[in-house]
Amino acid sequence: QVQLVESGGGLAQVGASLRLSCAASGRTSSIFTMGWFRRTPGKEREFVAAIRWNNDNTYYADSVKGRFAISRDNAKSTGYLQMNSLKPEDTAVYYCAAARGSIVSMVQYYDYWGQGTQVTVSS
Repeated sequence: QVQLVESGGGLAQVGASLRLSCAASGRTSSIFTMGWFRRTPGKEREFVAAIRWNNDNTYYADSVKGRFAISRDNAKSTGYLQMNSLKPEDTAVYYCAAARGSIVSMVQYYDYWGQGTQVTVSS
């Protein structure tokens, strides 16, 4: 089992930056992919970004490409999502997820989920 705990959400103004963290514990050796998803009321959870746990391959949704950056620190078993140039449409609950497999953008292929952290971008 892997436990994930997100932190770093909050309120930001348009154009500002926030960094989310995802601390992993438990059987972290089983993680192959770490991803970030977000959900707004009335919508399905959508893919934001993903990173391989053991190399530097990264993947982004078109909506965040060029503004968000995903990274990880294996020594700390922690993943990060740096969010820059925030927009009101980035307002959502952000979830960290970990997968034992290689598919990056589909919710059903992730095995472990954090509890979520709220990000609100105001104008």
